[in-house]
Amino acid sequence: MSRRVVITADDLGREPGTTEVIASLLAEGHISATTLICVSPEAERAARRMRELGVLPRLHITLTSERGVPRWRPLNGAASLAGPDGTLTDDPFAFAARGQAEDVIGEAGAQLAWMRERDLAPVAADSHAGTVYGLHGRSFLAETLQWCARHGLAFRLPRDPEPYMGGPLPPPLAAAHESAVALADALGVALPQTIATNRRTAADLGAYERLRDDYLRRLADLPEGTSELFLHPSREDAVTGPDGVVRTWEARLLRDPVWHAALEREDVEVVPGWWS
Repeated sequence: MSRRVVITADDLGREPGTTEVIASLLAEGHISATTLICVSPEAERAARRMRELGVLPRLHITLTSERGVPRWRPLNGAASLAGPDGTLTDDPFAFAARGQAEDVIGEAGAQLAWMRERDLAPVAADSHAGTVYGLHGRSFLAETLQWCARHGLAFRLPRDPEPYMGGPLPPPLAAAHESAVALADALGVALPQTIATNRRTAADLGAYERLRDDYLRRLADLPEGTSELFLHPSREDAVTGPDGVVRTWEARLLRDPVWHAALEREDVEVVPGWWS
C-alpha cells in the first residue's frame, strides 16, 4: 500500500477573495480538491467559476455563519438552525445546543440539491467548522452518515483522528468516534485514513516558516492509505482579524517550492479523493 493525500482548499465561496485564491490554486495545479459553501452570496459566482475550470467541488455542509462576514441564511429556513433574524449563528456551541437532527439533514439536503441544480453534483461531503462531529456538544454524525449513504457520498471523518486532534480523543469522544467509523463501514460510506490541518493562530505560530514546518511534519507523518490535508487559503484583505494572516500563509505554502520538493521527497501521491 502506498501513501496518498488529498490536498483540499476549504471554504470556496466564503467571499470573493477566497474564491479567487482557490480558483487560481486549482488552475495552477497546487491543490487537488476544494469544498463549496452554498449558503454564501458568493456561492453562485464560485459555482460558475468551478464549471469554467471543470472542477467538481465537495459539499461543505454549512450550518453556522462565520465572524468577519455578514451572517449567512440556511437554504431551507429550518427554525432550529436560524436565529430570530433568520440567519445562522456564528457560535458552534449555540448551534449544537439548539439544532435538531431533522433540520440538520434537511439543510444538508437543500445544499446538496443546490449544487446538483448547478451541474456540480458532488461525490463527497464534509462539515464546515466541524459542527456535525460533536466537538461543540451534540453530535449529528450518525444522521449525517446515514444521509451520505442514501445519496452515495463519501464523508470527511478520519479513521485515525489523532493527527487532527493533536493527540488521543477523550474517552467519550473516542467511543463515539469508534461507533461512527463502524457505522460508516456498515453503510459503505468511504472515509479518509486521517485528516490534518493547521489549528493555530498567527500569534501562536509567529512566522510563516513555523506554519510551513508544521505542514512538512504532517506530510512526513502521513500513514499508509489515503489521507487529507485541508487548508483555508485566501488573501489577507479578504479575511478580517488574525485568521487572515494564516490564510495568506497557507496560500503561500501551496506555491512554495520547499513544499513541492517535500511532496516529491516523501513519495506521497496527490489524489483528488479518498474514495477512489
